[in-house]
Amino acid sequence: MTTSPLQSGYQTELADFRVTFSRGGACTAIVLVLLGVGLDYAQYPQHQTSFALARLLVSLMIGGIVALLDTDMGRRLTPWLTLSWLLLPQAMISWMIWRTDGVLSPYYMGLNLAIFASGIALPFGLWQNLVFGVLSCLLYLLACLLPPHSGVPLGTMTVNVLLLLFAAAASAVYTFFNERVRFMLFRLKAEVSEKNEEVSGKNTELEVSNRQLLDIKGQLLQQEKMAAIGTLAAGLLHEVNNPVNFCLMAIEVALEEPIAKKEPTLQECLVDARQGMQRIQHIVSDLKTFAYRKPGAEAELGTPFLFEKALDSAIRLVGHELRGVAVTRELPADTLVQGDEAAIIGVLINLLSNAVLAMRKAATPAPAIHINVRWTDERLHVTVKDNGPGIAPENLARVFEPFFTTREVGQGLGLGLSISYAVIERHGGLLFAESELGSWAAFSFDLSPAP
Repeated sequence: MTTSPLQSGYQTELADFRVTFSRGGACTAIVLVLLGVGLDYAQYPQHQTSFALARLLVSLMIGGIVALLDTDMGRRLTPWLTLSWLLLPQAMISWMIWRTDGVLSPYYMGLNLAIFASGIALPFGLWQNLVFGVLSCLLYLLACLLPPHSGVPLGTMTVNVLLLLFAAAASAVYTFFNERVRFMLFRLKAEVSEKNEEVSGKNTELEVSNRQLLDIKGQLLQQEKMAAIGTLAAGLLHEVNNPVNFCLMAIEVALEEPIAKKEPTLQECLVDARQGMQRIQHIVSDLKTFAYRKPGAEAELGTPFLFEKALDSAIRLVGHELRGVAVTRELPADTLVQGDEAAIIGVLINLLSNAVLAMRKAATPAPAIHINVRWTDERLHVTVKDNGPGIAPENLARVFEPFFTTREVGQGLGLGLSISYAVIERHGGLLFAESELGSWAAFSFDLSPAP
């Protein structure tokens, strides 16, 4: 027959309950047995010595049984060990009845007291209590009927035996209902615990729902920001495109002039100016594309270009910011990649500018930037690393969030890294940040090779 989890849990708790109460009841019994020397002195002083020795012996035997309760076997046999130590005082009292006045001995009341205590105070089972009551009656009968007692008053003995049996029956009923009450209390406690677990589970679900709602709210706010950027970018593109085109046209005409072709410095300046104007076009275009990009979407690959030349252009365009900063490069022999060269130049400019700004703000001694470029898994991996103050751990995961910035108000919108992340994402790569606070910061991305 299978046992329900509730019954199994109740039996486990009942076992602990029985051990505790049996130990407490045994200690109480030892105290009462030893205090009974006062009764011996008042009623039967001639037997005081022998009765005192008997009380001491019974107390020691009860103590030995209590010691067994602390063992594994004792825990399993707790009800029967309890019955054993309860019978020891009953046997002692019956012996005292036999040694004194038999049926007329006042020690008879001690037998009744133990029977009632077993049903009311101790966690006995129904059958154990009945056995205890019957054995107490048998011990009483033996004490009254064994020699040297003669002429036993049968009426008195019968009444006493019936009273013992009545006490045993009453104790058995108490035991039965006490057991039911204990089980009901345990079941109620189990139900309360189960309800608490349900409430806890609901609270957990509510916390998850609240976090999801906060995430959705954040996404909605982000979409609103992106829509605002898109609207702004569309207006900028319309307003800025015409004057930029005029400037580009003038630069192209100037580049065709013979004097420009004869003067390398002038030609280089005009080329830089053209790249700067193209950068303006791409900034506005990137803003618009960033605002309306689809997650995971990649732009068209564009055309092949040498990353080395793009890096040269980026360093040249931020040359005024790099004054006093040692810039070192480590490039492979072949840097031909596929993509939007102007957009990649914009990413490099952003990374270099951020590095310089962070180092100057922290007053980094001997500021330096190292650019490492290498081919890994058939993709060109680029790392821009500075020896500045680094990025705080709580900010490292947020540097690519739109509008997140540690600069002072008015010194940046917090869009540079977000746009750069979107540009690299459109090229099928990933831009990520690493840092050691107080030592360095590095930004890395990868590009596809040219076909």
